[in-house]
Amino acid sequence: MTLSTTLRKSCLIALLCLGVGNAVADEAVSAIPVLDLESLQPTREQMIASLNTVELLRRHHYNRIRLDDELSSEVFDTYLRQLDPQRSLFTEADIRDFSEYRYKFDDLLQAGDLSVGFAMHTRQIQRADQRIAFARQLLSEGIDKLDFSGDQMILIDREKADWPADDSALHSLWRQQIKDEVLRLKLAGRETDSIQELLEKRYANQQKRLYQTRSEDIFQNYINALAQVYDPHTQYMSPDNAENFDINMSLSLEGIGAVLQSDNDHTKIVRLVPAGPAEKSKQLAPADRIIGVAQGNGEMVDVVGWRLDEVVKLIRGPKGSTVRLEVIPASNPPSDMTSREVVLVREAVKLEDQAAKSSVLEFNEQGQDYRIGVIEVPGFYIDFKAYRRGDPDYRSTTRDVRRLLSELQEQNIDGIVLDLRNNGGGSLQEATELTGLFIGQGPSVLVRDAKGQVQVLDDPDAGVVYHGPLAVIVNKLSASASEIFAGAVQDYGRGLVIGEPTFGKGTVQSIQPLNHGELKFTLAKFYRVSGQSTQNRGVVPDILYPSLLETADFGESSLPRALPWDTIPPVPYKADNMLQVLVPQLIDRHKARAEKNPEFIYTMARIDLNRAMQEREYLPLNEERRRAEQQEFEEKLLAMENARRRALGEEPLEKLEKEDPLLETAGIPDTDDEVDAAKDPFLAETGHILIDLLQLQAQVAKAG
Repeated sequence: MTLSTTLRKSCLIALLCLGVGNAVADEAVSAIPVLDLESLQPTREQMIASLNTVELLRRHHYNRIRLDDELSSEVFDTYLRQLDPQRSLFTEADIRDFSEYRYKFDDLLQAGDLSVGFAMHTRQIQRADQRIAFARQLLSEGIDKLDFSGDQMILIDREKADWPADDSALHSLWRQQIKDEVLRLKLAGRETDSIQELLEKRYANQQKRLYQTRSEDIFQNYINALAQVYDPHTQYMSPDNAENFDINMSLSLEGIGAVLQSDNDHTKIVRLVPAGPAEKSKQLAPADRIIGVAQGNGEMVDVVGWRLDEVVKLIRGPKGSTVRLEVIPASNPPSDMTSREVVLVREAVKLEDQAAKSSVLEFNEQGQDYRIGVIEVPGFYIDFKAYRRGDPDYRSTTRDVRRLLSELQEQNIDGIVLDLRNNGGGSLQEATELTGLFIGQGPSVLVRDAKGQVQVLDDPDAGVVYHGPLAVIVNKLSASASEIFAGAVQDYGRGLVIGEPTFGKGTVQSIQPLNHGELKFTLAKFYRVSGQSTQNRGVVPDILYPSLLETADFGESSLPRALPWDTIPPVPYKADNMLQVLVPQLIDRHKARAEKNPEFIYTMARIDLNRAMQEREYLPLNEERRRAEQQEFEEKLLAMENARRRALGEEPLEKLEKEDPLLETAGIPDTDDEVDAAKDPFLAETGHILIDLLQLQAQVAKAG
């Protein structure tokens, strides 16, 4: 045995066996089964897969970075964030032990040596086990023994906090966190006995799942610390999880139709699949957190602290069956754990349910009637099976929009609004062909690969289906193909882009099978014909609406190690610059209306209130103060809602309703099965802006 091998084994044993802490009573510890750490060892297949991953990333990833000491340091920090995102498990001593390897991960990975990565993860499992034992011991003494009358405060976000100095500091932090957990449930209306029972079950389930940790789980997390350094969409998937476990988990196949991700101990909704059960229910929204899942009329299972793939297994089920979700709305302030139950019937999302649809908005301005056609495009879809078998009637976004444009023009509309809000993308081919309905023949998007080679994708059809005034409305959930289309419309000067800056997903991924699992990695980047990337910044609208999602926590720019926005040389294309000349006047008219629009006033006030709540650093662990803060928030919310109602001529409320008015201003009504475009203030305002454009163009024509 070589000296280096001996040292490596010694280091591994040292990391596994370093202090476990002794603050929990011996009898509580003895009642807990011993962790089987011996089975948590890397396998030969995992070692080979790690070597394959390193080589694939080195040779083919778009982000060509060297695996050296600098990258090793970033892998180290990324892995620590994965293992202990809130810095509430490891102590300063743990970090000192780990830091010996900060600049050695590059050498270890290139040698296929997984021992240190496994040792660090095993230490995390030990610490997590300690925390659960500590919590269960505290609960066994009764939560009525906890004191909520002092002046203690708890830091809300510990991502950048100092590591606890020692075991004593760690236990003090754990006690604060458990008190905060109890207090949140108290403020959500739960009785003491109910809280006691819920938390006892929660921690017992978390411990059970901790003991089920497999070598495969550790390997996947460790290799993903390397993958995520390249960019957030690069990911290793183990054999068992290649289908189900993904940071963007799609449940569109006989599920609820939602995209989920892990958010510390919670499962968070990223977006809703168009025409899926979740979207149709009008009861769920992005950034809502799922804390419980029940089958039919069965018992609600608390899923706080569960792995994402396990939550997904609970939510999925046979078509036609019922699933109940306990959800904390995103609109709640950080300290408010008040939840609501949502009942959904599982079903497979059908292509025809996702199809584009149209409506007409009618206006009367300055004594003149206007008709604005609206085409809602939920996704860029194509029926590939029908297309490949040569079916002349196959469905696609472009075909459906072409038909709707023809029907609307027969109704003598004055302009078209293309609604791409919440459109997460889809077929690149469809984004290119849809662009061709509005512009003459020309390039629509550029794709640059890792070697710097640029492919130009052109509109295949020289004809233009619609020549009239056009507006494209987008929001933070408009991504990928939506951004390609909106960017082309803006670059060509073909129409106005209105709304919020888009998501910023401007990269292309490929999945490569390995000897053991699969690697999804980024191999190309999208660029607009103007040479601007859609990556990171997204498409910035000509006229901005207030963002309903906190941009610091949502979108590509919020993801760690997201590839940057940049530019490449543009390609020749024929742009019409007349619209840009009129944009300043259109903005002035829009602002004048928004300042008097009750819905816009409410939305801006609500966003400011939410932001103020999000910016708080500390929360009191004093129950009286905490209740006073919650009451103050609810009173402000009620005052804002009543101001909105009075301005609309509606009766004010005596207390807050369960439904959230902010969902309605986002175009997501809580009750109606069909969205009434006339009641969507953002869509209606987009119609007004198109009318402004028509009037200004008429003035220019008259003057010229």
